[in-house]
Amino acid sequence: MRSRRLVCAVVAVTLAATGCSTTLTGRAVSVFDDPFSVAGMPATDGPTGLRPDPEPATRAVEGTDGSDVDHIAGLAVSDVEEFWHSAYPDTFSAPFVPVAAVVSWDATRFDGIFCGDTTFALVNAAYCYPDRALGWDRSAMLPDLQRAYGDMGVAMVLAHEYGHAVSRLSGLTDDASQTLLAEQQADCFSGAYLRWVAEGNSPRFTLNTGEGLNAVLAGVIAFRDPVLYEDDLYAGVDEHGSAFERLSAFQFGFTDGPSACASIDLREIAQRRGDLPTMLGSGQTGELPVTEFSVHAFAEAINVIFAPRRPPAVRFDSRPVPCADVRPSPPVSFCPTTNSVAVDLEGLVELGGQAHLPEPHLLATGDNVAYSALVSRFMLALQHERGARLDSAAAALRTACLTGVATAKMAADPHPSGADSVVLTAGDVDEAVSGILTNGLAASDVNGDSVPAGFSRIDAFRVGVLGDTDRCFARFG
Repeated sequence: MRSRRLVCAVVAVTLAATGCSTTLTGRAVSVFDDPFSVAGMPATDGPTGLRPDPEPATRAVEGTDGSDVDHIAGLAVSDVEEFWHSAYPDTFSAPFVPVAAVVSWDATRFDGIFCGDTTFALVNAAYCYPDRALGWDRSAMLPDLQRAYGDMGVAMVLAHEYGHAVSRLSGLTDDASQTLLAEQQADCFSGAYLRWVAEGNSPRFTLNTGEGLNAVLAGVIAFRDPVLYEDDLYAGVDEHGSAFERLSAFQFGFTDGPSACASIDLREIAQRRGDLPTMLGSGQTGELPVTEFSVHAFAEAINVIFAPRRPPAVRFDSRPVPCADVRPSPPVSFCPTTNSVAVDLEGLVELGGQAHLPEPHLLATGDNVAYSALVSRFMLALQHERGARLDSAAAALRTACLTGVATAKMAADPHPSGADSVVLTAGDVDEAVSGILTNGLAASDVNGDSVPAGFSRIDAFRVGVLGDTDRCFARFG
């Protein structure tokens, strides 16, 4: 919203290379007995990570110290290559050529060279275009990834870096290509590889489509660009993409395979970005304090945008208000029988601050984590007015989708008349996505229940951001 604070993230170190990392911890949401599938696959809760008896690595790692994390990284690179040995010819009708070298270094020491430069203080994973080499820091980068996201966090990042090699080998990118294009193609290729793992094809790793895939998506969010100001010297330079954009690219690959990645170009990225803001104006903070006034402002904006016949009333109460046949979903709840939205203001403030998370600065935290949850309850009122069922997995994903529609409309320029007071700003969409993954309320039904797969929740939200109300009802009818 107008008045949004800057969200910090680690910026990638590049040496004719690409890559970045940070960490995040999330909180699970409740599940349904029969949740939707994930990109056409069954939603599973099975094992995730290194298999008990993985096939040996087929690539030697230069510079390794024989550590466990180097062992996992070597297995991951070998696994990614096994995927591309079959997927590359099928996609590009040409033989696959592996990278020339796989390199490990210790960023705390002065004795390493990668891409023609010292590896001291290079806490990163990267692909070097001139040398066709893939490498990583074993002192902090990979151990941090493994602690935050498990073995599949390591595999995901190395699959991303290998994606740069595939983009260059296939001719999809060259020296003149913008970083934004190269990064999102690599995100997409990593998604294609992880789909292969989730389908049970990997001889070294497994990935369930519930919490395992959720952790991978958390890692993708963490690699987002920081929010910049329009007058920033580096605004728009060396872009990698917002969390929303990078997650979208990853999901394209996971859902439709490598051929979908080949269709990503700057025009497609621009169409996907649409009118969503990417930078803050001078003097903007991006944070709109959560108050009774701001809640009413959102209610007014929703009424202007969607023009409901019977707008729900807003009630402020810190205690759950009884509602026939419906459980409350604090800090915001919708009651169909009274057509009202109950708001625990203190709880909503806390949700926007994400103070309960161990490392909140690594998430896209901020006011729109709270406001997107608030908007979702008004989207339930919209569904109720249309006579839709509100207590099902379909209702949960339909709510996420409609919340995406509202988000896009409040970020649009020009915005709907009367919605001036809550115009969304750069970073707000990423905050909504983070909330949908970590607490799930903006993607839940009238009881606050959602599907366990963050992939499905985020996918539904994206359908709404890029679509409209009718599309949400048609897809999640």
